[in-house]
Amino acid sequence: MGRVKNSLGVWAFGSLATRFLPVGYHPGAEKLSMLQRMEKVVAGLGNLIDGYEFHYPGEINETNVDKLQRVLADKDIYAIASGLHTDSKFASGAFTHPDKQTRRAAVTRTKEAIDLAGDIQAKFIIWPGGEGYNYPFQADYEDIWDSFIACLAESVEYANSKNVTVLLEHKCSEPAMKILMRNIGMTIFAIRKLERMGVDVNRLKINMDWQHLIMNGESLAEYAALLNKENLLGHQHGNSGWGIFDDDNIVGATRFMETLELAIELRRINYGSKGERVGFDIFPYTEDPIQAAKQCVLQWEFIDNLAEKVNKEALCQARKEKDALKGLAVVFEALGLNRKFVTDIMRSREQAV
Repeated sequence: MGRVKNSLGVWAFGSLATRFLPVGYHPGAEKLSMLQRMEKVVAGLGNLIDGYEFHYPGEINETNVDKLQRVLADKDIYAIASGLHTDSKFASGAFTHPDKQTRRAAVTRTKEAIDLAGDIQAKFIIWPGGEGYNYPFQADYEDIWDSFIACLAESVEYANSKNVTVLLEHKCSEPAMKILMRNIGMTIFAIRKLERMGVDVNRLKINMDWQHLIMNGESLAEYAALLNKENLLGHQHGNSGWGIFDDDNIVGATRFMETLELAIELRRINYGSKGERVGFDIFPYTEDPIQAAKQCVLQWEFIDNLAEKVNKEALCQARKEKDALKGLAVVFEALGLNRKFVTDIMRSREQAV
C-alpha cells in the first residue's frame, strides 16, 4: 500500500479567532485576499499537500474558483464544505430554522455549493454544526429533526443528480451546544432514515473528524472498521486534541496510540484505494499555520510508516485471542521495544545488583 493522498482545510490560515479574542492571533491574515493567502500557503507547503478544502461561499465561490485553481496549479480542490454555520442569518439553524423561507434559502445555497463541487469534481461536506439547540425547552425535537432530514434529503438527491459525493460529518457541540447529528450513531441514523425515504444513498458517506470522535469517547480504529464494513467510510479529517474541546491540534500531538491503531486499521482496509484521502483539519490558534501544517503532515506520515512496520500476522493472532498484552507487545516492538531493548534492560539490572 502506497501513501494515501492528503488534503488540507484552508481555514487553518485565517485570523483564527476565539471568543476571547475575536480578531484572532493572526490578524494579518484578514488583510490578505483568499488568493493572496493561498499563494502564500502553496509556496510554503509545496508538494507536502496534494489538495485543499474550502468552505462555500466565504472561502470559495463562483467568482474566485478559476483564480484559485490557477494559484493551486497542480494541487486540486478535493472538497467543498457547507458554510451555513458562518452566516448570522442561520443563527437559529439553517436546515432547522423555524422560518420555512429561511430553510429554503439554506437549501438553495447548499445546492449552489453542490453545483460548484460538481463543476470542479470535488466532494461536498455537510457538517451541520448549527443544527441543534442551546437550552432545554428551546426546541420541538420531532419538528427540528423532521426539518433537518427533509432538507438533507433534498440536498442529497440534488447532489446525486450532479454526481457529487456527499460526506456527512458529526460533532457533539459547537456552535450549537447540542448538535442533532452529534455522534457516529446519529449520523448513520440520518443516512438510514434517508434510505427508508427512498433517497439513493450510494454516494452518501461519512467524514471521520478524529477530534470529533475523541470528544465523544468514540474509538477511531473501531469506527473506521465498522464504517468501512457498512460501505460508509468516505473521508478522514486528521487532527488531535485533549478530548474536552474541538482543539484541532496537529496529528499525533495527543492520542498517539489511538492514532497509530487507526493508521493500522486504514492500512488493513486498504483505505485510499478508491481515491479517499486523509484531510487535515487543524486550527493553530497561536502557532505559525504553515509550520503547523508541515509538522502535521510529517507526524501523520511518521505514524503511518510505523503502522507499516507492525507485524500484521502477529497482531491479527493477538486480536483473535483477544490478548491485550500480546497485541501491545507486537505494537511496541515496532516502536523499538524489541528483543535487544529487553536484553539491555535485563543486563542493566544485573549489573546494578
